[in-house]
Amino acid sequence: MKAALFGWSAIARLGLVQAALGSIVVLATSTMNRVMVVELALPAILPGALVGLHYAVQILRPRFGFGSDIGGRRTPWIIGGIATLGAGAVLAALAIAWMETSRVGGIVAAFGGFVLIGAGVGAAGTSLLVLLAKRVDAPRRAAAATAVWLMMIAGFVITTIIVGKLLDPYSAVRLVELTAAVSAIALALTLVAVAGLEGRGAGGETPMSAGSDGATAKPPFLEALAQVWGEPQARRFTVFVFVSMLAYSGQELILEPFAGSVFSMTPGQSTQLSGVQHGGVLVGMLLVNLACAALRGSWIGSLRTWTVLGCVASALALVLLSIGGSIGQSWPLTPNVFVLGVANGAFAVAAIGSMMSFAGSGRGSREGVRMGLWGAAQAVAFGLGGFLGAAGSDLARLFVASPGSANGLVFAAEALLFLAAARLAAGIGASETDRTAQSRPAITAASASRETAT
Repeated sequence: MKAALFGWSAIARLGLVQAALGSIVVLATSTMNRVMVVELALPAILPGALVGLHYAVQILRPRFGFGSDIGGRRTPWIIGGIATLGAGAVLAALAIAWMETSRVGGIVAAFGGFVLIGAGVGAAGTSLLVLLAKRVDAPRRAAAATAVWLMMIAGFVITTIIVGKLLDPYSAVRLVELTAAVSAIALALTLVAVAGLEGRGAGGETPMSAGSDGATAKPPFLEALAQVWGEPQARRFTVFVFVSMLAYSGQELILEPFAGSVFSMTPGQSTQLSGVQHGGVLVGMLLVNLACAALRGSWIGSLRTWTVLGCVASALALVLLSIGGSIGQSWPLTPNVFVLGVANGAFAVAAIGSMMSFAGSGRGSREGVRMGLWGAAQAVAFGLGGFLGAAGSDLARLFVASPGSANGLVFAAEALLFLAAARLAAGIGASETDRTAQSRPAITAASASRETAT
């Protein structure tokens, strides 16, 4: 019997899991980063390498997805992933405390902690997205992706506010205690959120088999991965995810320095500029949701259309930033960054919705491998993009005297990547979402909000 589709209450429960995941990750990538650089006076390259390592470990996402495909259940992998993530965060906090007395020992332990963090994020995040992809009706996928994304951001915000207040005055013991508390709460929240969510047995899913007749059970991982890579749509979408996320993350580390050096913004002002960009991301996400709900069945209500439009608009906004770098302080930087955020948000939520649709396209019982493949492409591109963006800015300054023009070259290169991503997205076949949405009732933002609240 086919498993029942999720309503908004079930989607909200998975959103709580994503919030729990985000609450632990933000401690590792933000709070611990700052402690190592400021309180311990360590070179910034160390936390940079640790964060990069946690992205690199996520290349194992296809293997995690394969594991959940084998049994046909996702919630054990979600629970195990959050537990591993929490354990890694606690180990990383203990390592930071150890660094006060033994730099080498603490650094070695920190690398172990961040390996576990990357593994936990990969296992939990991949299976959560697969569960959403398989159990959320097509017209709700964009709204579901937005809801889960926003709850993850809420996890970031709530954790940083509470931990930030409790961590003053700083001590290594307090950091360990708070990390352990957040990790325990996140695991408990996850256990409550997924209890009974997937149903009995295999949750309505068919466990993986090598052939369509199910004669040979549990094929080797590399065979399953080769089968998915052999699917033209899955392969093309993997390349699209990598290219688009490389462009998306390239400005992550250079936008605020750009605002400071070219537009004379103070640290507080440049931080506010990042807030403007994130506000734009939210507007872009909501815009796509409204368009897909109100204009279903038309080209403008298609997730594929919004993926392409978001990439093209992001490229245009980056070109304008490049021009603004040459013009200087008279350029309307804040509106430009807001437009970039709107374009990024539209592209991101449409791409996630498409990812959820494509996960079930192709050979059966390979959803976890597909989602893992795309998640790995995203993680590697995101880690690489930030590094290349910063390195590109430094390299450009060796040949271009003006900081604005040097950064403008990097923005222009990112724009080209977004255009390449738009071309790739346009060539991917119409998604299941686009086909099914024509025959389903619209889900308005207001009704979605009401249902999620119940």
